[in-house]
Amino acid sequence: MTDHLHRIAPDVAFRPVAITDAPAFAAALTRNRAYMRRWEPVRPEAFYTVEGQTARLTALLADRDAGRAMPWALADDDGRVIGGFTLSGVERGPYRNARLGYWVDADHAGRGLATAAVGAVCDAARDRLGLHRVEAATVTDNGPSQRVLAKAGFERIGTAPGYLHINGGWRDHHLFQRLLHDDPPAG
Repeated sequence: MTDHLHRIAPDVAFRPVAITDAPAFAAALTRNRAYMRRWEPVRPEAFYTVEGQTARLTALLADRDAGRAMPWALADDDGRVIGGFTLSGVERGPYRNARLGYWVDADHAGRGLATAAVGAVCDAARDRLGLHRVEAATVTDNGPSQRVLAKAGFERIGTAPGYLHINGGWRDHHLFQRLLHDDPPAG
């Protein structure tokens, strides 16, 4: 499922990120800049350019190749990127954990796409990476993202004051986790 295109809706594919996605990510992030501002760090202007996205994706794909991350895109039938999902900070050993970050285009929010994609990410975390746990955090007033996590089987485990620098200030975040299995760590 995660090595190729996977339909999560009749008109939306969930697939691994490629470096050739840089122009589509630049366009999507620019298109959604105002919508996502309240939940995102302040970004330099270069972030919204093809060059900025090429640099970001190059680093992300290097982390993927090193086993530290797994990035995916949501794309519509025209090939437009309409969302991004990333497992980062993959840790092995007794912890077997990763952090989840994601976003969905404003024009596609509320369709269940994020919930389906988060479920697919968790399946890959369990089945491909052998992880025990996936964690996520949301700004405390991000109700839509909290509903996505709840529908995808995450439980709220606490609140962290000043957790991330978002939209120009240190913001409190609700912390969530999903336990994927109870098996002991493999090898």
